[in-house]
Amino acid sequence: MKRLAVIGGGISGLTAALRLSEIAVDSEILLLEAAPQLGGLVASESIGDCLIERGADSFITNKPGGVQLCRKLGLENDLIGTDDKNRRSLILSRGRPIETPEGLNLIAPGGAWSILKTPILSWRGKLRCLLEPLIPQRKEGGDESLASFTRRRLGKEMLDRIVQPMVGGIYTADPEKLSLAATLPRFLDMERRYGSLFEGMQAAETGAAEKAASGARYGLFASLRHGMSQLIDALAARVRQVARVHTSSRATAIIPLPGEAAQRFQIHWTDGNGQQSQSDVDGIVLATPAYLAGDLCRTVNPAAAEELSAIEYASSAIVITGHDHAGIGHPLNAFGLVIPAVEKREILSVSFLHRKFPERAPSGQAILRTFIGGAMQPEKMALSDGQLIEATLRELRSIFDVRSEPQFALVARYERAMPQYHVGHMDRVQRIRTTLQLTPTIQIAGNTLGGVGLPDSILSGENAAERIWDVARAARPG
Repeated sequence: MKRLAVIGGGISGLTAALRLSEIAVDSEILLLEAAPQLGGLVASESIGDCLIERGADSFITNKPGGVQLCRKLGLENDLIGTDDKNRRSLILSRGRPIETPEGLNLIAPGGAWSILKTPILSWRGKLRCLLEPLIPQRKEGGDESLASFTRRRLGKEMLDRIVQPMVGGIYTADPEKLSLAATLPRFLDMERRYGSLFEGMQAAETGAAEKAASGARYGLFASLRHGMSQLIDALAARVRQVARVHTSSRATAIIPLPGEAAQRFQIHWTDGNGQQSQSDVDGIVLATPAYLAGDLCRTVNPAAAEELSAIEYASSAIVITGHDHAGIGHPLNAFGLVIPAVEKREILSVSFLHRKFPERAPSGQAILRTFIGGAMQPEKMALSDGQLIEATLRELRSIFDVRSEPQFALVARYERAMPQYHVGHMDRVQRIRTTLQLTPTIQIAGNTLGGVGLPDSILSGENAAERIWDVARAARPG
């Protein structure tokens, strides 16, 4: 019997364990999670008649991982889409919430008319943006930052006022450092194939409803009827049936086993009571943040450890508040608002959960999720929960005329949770993959190497499981 281990019980680790149970028949699977509960950054919670999300509130459906996992777990009938009303986003512009230009796809404008009529850009900024089809393609090779690409093709004002807050809301990153190749390569491909983002958007096959939407492709997002934790709960229950699961158990070391023809290791871990345990394994999936994976790899693969530890992370917080709609001056007729750094506000963005998924709140109730911190506001993470709530309420009052006191307010903190895909990240990924060939029975899963959304994380866990089983099976035939 082979014994395979998964370190990390977030969405990637859970899907890796489930996939191993499907393909590594008759193998023993061990899953270690340092936190008291499984699920990582996904957590739903009921407060009165409201259902809130502490982490991800949905996942994109044009990447199949999330939908396929729901089908596998028997949850397909509980999938729900975003509401078709108010399917737009807002951008704070000189203190006022303004609708994002129609058809904008993160970077690429939907058309000349949508740029001409937006009050977010000055006439100078509009004209510079509309000159984009005349801008020659970049001649130099190598990676390029989001900021450099956007300034070059669309101008500085488009970057500062529209692109930075739109993309920053996804990656909580500094656009001057963010690698376009690692995050949004489709826009590089548009430039290469069509010579212009405007031309590329015209050539893209997009539905009429999505062309009319503003901001993110909201029609492509889905959640579950009883919250995102419904997915985690079903997945964790299935994994507990097929694996030995230890929560509150932190892996402390991976030690090579001497005298083995195949690469086998001994994992050491400590539980919540300080008791130490160990287990010999034939393969390991590391589904942890890169800095933790790097620490564990130091004794077995120093080169991989160095590269993994060099990946920077940003911390952020979500302040979740509930309000009586009658006490809000703004209609909140959108799915959310993003805030450019040039506005110099205390918050990054606000998501209107009750607009995305009306089932999450009773009629007349608003649920706002306010994002703070990230690479652009690291100092905010030093504030206490009370100070974060006070800052949030100040900004909500200023931006949306939220006059009444919140019915509830809580803070979800995510310390060093978001990897920063800086310029050169794809080269680092290639170096990590090369160095991991020295220890093929250790594989990486999660958002460490690429893909911050749930479908990417799910696919990463499944792929890591398949790689580790192929290597373990060949190295130590059963």
